[in-house]
Amino acid sequence: MVNSSASVFHSFKFTHMRVVIIEDELLAAERLQHQLQEYDDQIQVVAHLYSIAEAVQWLETHRHPDLLFLDIQLADGYSFEIFKQVDYRKPIIFTTAFDQYALDAFQLHSIAYLLKPVSAGMLAKSLQKYKELCTPVSAQTAAALLHTFEQPEYKTRFLAKSGQKMYFIPCDDIRYFFAEDKIVYLVDRDGNKFTVDYTMEKLEKCLDPKVFFRLNRSYLVHQQSIFQIKPYVNSRYKLMLRSAGKQEEVILSRERVRDFKAWAEV
Repeated sequence: MVNSSASVFHSFKFTHMRVVIIEDELLAAERLQHQLQEYDDQIQVVAHLYSIAEAVQWLETHRHPDLLFLDIQLADGYSFEIFKQVDYRKPIIFTTAFDQYALDAFQLHSIAYLLKPVSAGMLAKSLQKYKELCTPVSAQTAAALLHTFEQPEYKTRFLAKSGQKMYFIPCDDIRYFFAEDKIVYLVDRDGNKFTVDYTMEKLEKCLDPKVFFRLNRSYLVHQQSIFQIKPYVNSRYKLMLRSAGKQEEVILSRERVRDFKAWAEV
């Protein structure tokens, strides 16, 4: 039996590909760098960073790498914090000893989520996936991809929190979102209230606009939550929202009236 990791690598050349490793365990970082160079000596590890603070400073002052290898739990916190401070849009491969952060990871530009210790085979598959994503495509393939982008996939569920517990809430069960004191809440069909880690602006982008509508700065509603619409002052409307028998009045912003009418008639 051959123990060398080279036996599982179907190598192709990454011409001068620039990689950054963000990992606070020195041995893990050195092992990963050795595996990368064994896979392809054209891969260049341009930086090894140990913390959120160091990563933010480096990414703000250097050209972003082609690929980022990132541990999730660093000495100064969770590495997701990096992307709240840096606009990073290149592919990421997460390496971690924990499997519970996969959902959060794939909300970023993640192409793989590898559990430590990272095996040569899994690393090879991840790099193959990166290659496929970066390979130039034919005009026919590009047209097919463009058609896909023209029909975006919207979220079908949310990970929501109530107290110390987390729940998956399908979008069909959501009645509306509302923001209060910089916290965004989700209300389901049974009238239960949860918190979600989204801004109202992000919600607008990831929800199907045929089903959800932003009434004003504070409310974004599912079409099934609206059961009555009344005229209101200054050419506005007052909407009655309902969830599990509970009712709530919400004023439609004047600047959204025209869009609301068009949305309601679809």
